Amino acid sequence: MTKLLELNNVTKVFKGGTVALDDISFSVDSDSPSVITVAGESGSGKSTLGLITLGFLEPSQGVVHYKGQDLTSLNSKERVTLRREVQAIFQDPFAVYNPFYKVDHLFDEAVKNFGLASNRADARRMIEQSLESVGLRPDETLGRFPHQLSGGQRQRLVVARALLLQPRLLVADEPVSMVDASLRATILKSLRKLNEEFKITVLYITHDLTTAYHISDYIIILYQGSIMEAGDVDAVIRDPKHPYTQLLIDSIPWPDLQRQWGQQEIIIPDGTEKIGQGCKFANRCPHVMEICREARPPLYQPDGVHRVAACYLYEKSPTLPKNDVGQLFSNGAKPETFKLAAD
Repeated sequence: MTKLLELNNVTKVFKGGTVALDDISFSVDSDSPSVITVAGESGSGKSTLGLITLGFLEPSQGVVHYKGQDLTSLNSKERVTLRREVQAIFQDPFAVYNPFYKVDHLFDEAVKNFGLASNRADARRMIEQSLESVGLRPDETLGRFPHQLSGGQRQRLVVARALLLQPRLLVADEPVSMVDASLRATILKSLRKLNEEFKITVLYITHDLTTAYHISDYIIILYQGSIMEAGDVDAVIRDPKHPYTQLLIDSIPWPDLQRQWGQQEIIIPDGTEKIGQGCKFANRCPHVMEICREARPPLYQPDGVHRVAACYLYEKSPTLPKNDVGQLFSNGAKPETFKLAAD
């Protein structure tokens, strides 16, 4: 079965020696549309992973396949198909707009460049349907300049524009970090709707584990460009196994006055970490052992098929080859309801 998206041993090293991604491998099945979160603190490599997935950056090592094709070897026709089927939503909902054009221009260019409609009436109908699908009224949004709309409206317009192209994969990089808290649920519900109703796989990139838990089916935790933990989002968030994931969860300010916030000491890295030598989290880990500094831990399965954790605390557990991480995202164990709608 051809994978929709497959990263094999992807490493990205920028000029100056900065390692953004270090030997990342995972895949997404074409017949199992889901929402997969890539989470981690700033500098963990999340956005670099998104840009490589979109084909905007080339890996220093390894290969990225979309529907079995290497992104670096696509011809012009195949690249047009990629641009239509793999869409992006970025952090700043204003930066994607030209302030001299009305927001209609964002949709008109997509219709023209990809030949989506044969006449203006069909184009208008398609645009209005896409707007209504994300909760926007065409008569209140079309015909306006970007500055005349709120940040939430602008971001939902970008979601609607992506929907207009009927993509197979949507890369959403911090799509709600610059909008009001009151609008985050609306935008996240729009993303979830794209997944559930239109069968679009969403790669949701964020540092916010609260929204990650509410929107996702699965999650990948990155630290310094490497996978620390991955698997079913309920298993990872409710019962984190890797010390780094535990630290991230402990840092969430829960709405419970009886629950202490930040009980674990946050150890600041001292800059002595070396790529390829031992666990990258060793200098910050409260459970560090000698073996942690000597060899990179494999991906252990501490509780069966639901997740993996790269930590020697679980060295008695079975391991999963790194190239098989995609198995965790195709077991069909999706939530029955969208958590934001239920909570």
